[in-house]
Amino acid sequence: MKTPDVLCIGAMLWDVIGRAPRRMAPGADVPGRIRHLPGGVALNVAVALARWGLQPAVLSAVGRDPEGEALIAEAARRGVITDWLTRDSGHPTDCYMGIEDSEGLIAAIADAHSLEQAGAAILTPLDALPGWTGPVVLDGNLTEELLAFIARDPRLAQADLRIVPASPGKAERLEPLIAARRGCFYLNRLEAEILAGRACRDAIQAAEAVVARGAARVLVTDGPHPAADAMAGAPTLTHQPPAVTVARVTGAGDCFLAAHLAAERQHQPRDAALRQAVEASAAHVSGKDVP
Repeated sequence: MKTPDVLCIGAMLWDVIGRAPRRMAPGADVPGRIRHLPGGVALNVAVALARWGLQPAVLSAVGRDPEGEALIAEAARRGVITDWLTRDSGHPTDCYMGIEDSEGLIAAIADAHSLEQAGAAILTPLDALPGWTGPVVLDGNLTEELLAFIARDPRLAQADLRIVPASPGKAERLEPLIAARRGCFYLNRLEAEILAGRACRDAIQAAEAVVARGAARVLVTDGPHPAADAMAGAPTLTHQPPAVTVARVTGAGDCFLAAHLAAERQHQPRDAALRQAVEASAAHVSGKDVP
């Protein structure tokens, strides 16, 4: 097996994304485009990290069905190490379905049952990496029980945890990691408000509110508004995204995380890392792949 630079633990699945070029009302039936793409937070981040020149491995559950074989082949083609996957012939490969319009995401359904049923089995490859001190990306598609287990797992006691909730509906799953006072959290404003337990006027207030709850470091995005990087005992930083025309929204947060982590792996200062993340996310939303 290849030795990775980064471990990405979480969802690896197929994205089915339907996008309409205009605003949609509830119940609308409009023409548009439907794409079938490799996805899942863990895989999205891994693919983006590979574009930044890193060697990421995904720890996830993928079925032994044709969809799983095709997904693994495509991930490997994009530079992701797939030797660490858990394969189960009894469960199908997971899938995500999203609907977007010109304003952004309308609705989505994530079917990650195979990942949830695999549970701690996806962590078995960690036995070959005792004392891992590198970055570990965790996504909120993991169950709250598994996230709590990871927070206590001695194999990851010295790891640099990078945590993303996957969606506002799964933000509360991150509570065990906040309680453990571990990791760097990547949230959008709504996710941060859920974890903070209150409404916030902007990304700055939202990031600081989650830090006040016990998180060591929190980065919050807020669409076209300034993003923020808050951490205990240090000043909060902000950066304004460039104005872009929205071509897609799914995966923007994953692109943000990957660009930020890549910058910090290059020992860039906090402000430069935040700027790179914001600009990479904006480029993704405009339809470009960065770098």
